[in-house]
Amino acid sequence: MIKILNGIHETVAYDALSGLKLYHNHEKENYPVHWHTAVEIILPIRGEYTVITDGTPHTFYEGDIWITPPGTLHELIAPPDGERLILLFDYSLICNVNAMDTLLHTLLPYTLISRKEYPELNSRLQFYLDEVVREYDNPRPFTEACVYSLMIRFFVALGRTNFNANTRFPGITRSKQHEYVEKFMLVCNYITDHCTENITIEELADLAGFSKFHFARLFKQFSNMSCHEYLMQKRIAHAERLLIEPHISITEVAMLSGFNSLSTFNRIFKAAKNCTPSEYKNLNRLKE
Repeated sequence: MIKILNGIHETVAYDALSGLKLYHNHEKENYPVHWHTAVEIILPIRGEYTVITDGTPHTFYEGDIWITPPGTLHELIAPPDGERLILLFDYSLICNVNAMDTLLHTLLPYTLISRKEYPELNSRLQFYLDEVVREYDNPRPFTEACVYSLMIRFFVALGRTNFNANTRFPGITRSKQHEYVEKFMLVCNYITDHCTENITIEELADLAGFSKFHFARLFKQFSNMSCHEYLMQKRIAHAERLLIEPHISITEVAMLSGFNSLSTFNRIFKAAKNCTPSEYKNLNRLKE
């Protein structure tokens, strides 16, 4: 049961540890459309589980690891029987660590690390989750620090797979590969910090030290999306935060999020979230 739900916004009630909540979940109850600022990790221990994101159901199975990034609209559909670990973690606690904010965009709109497709990574991530459970269920001195360090190692393992330099930039020396990864992490952080401004590809190419054409090609290799798509993703995330504010109009949200017209904002938002800004704002209104 979601304890604090205003409209579709869940405020996570952290209990024993600040910034982390863990459920040993056996419930048959479904969870309606909602979002929260925490990253959600689900690991079925027995049976399957289903998460619906942007209207699409995704079913995963025992031992698979599902990650829902912060701010993502999703539903949880429970099977008639089964058991799963559900972990909610305040990702903002580690966003100030270098590269962690860049990693977050690679998890969108969801991430699934199945046992069959990624056996080595899955096993490593399960080890960290098992250690978190052990600390959470049997608290000792420095448990909170230990849990935070385990969550950082969890995301570092995930990030090193997502940003494998040899995979992203094949055919060049290892030192150049790592140099390129560092440069494009810097670019991604810059876009995050300035996404509401009129950023040009020429400006970003200069920041990275490449020609416009070379930069555009390498950015897509790095992020699996174009620079424009990445920028729009950041602007939409910014707009979502503004849309929950009752006194900010949709036109104001569009302008404050870096869109030069309301029609462009409506079109891009609907393509990204499967609903219009107005529908999203209505969903987030407090229930009477």
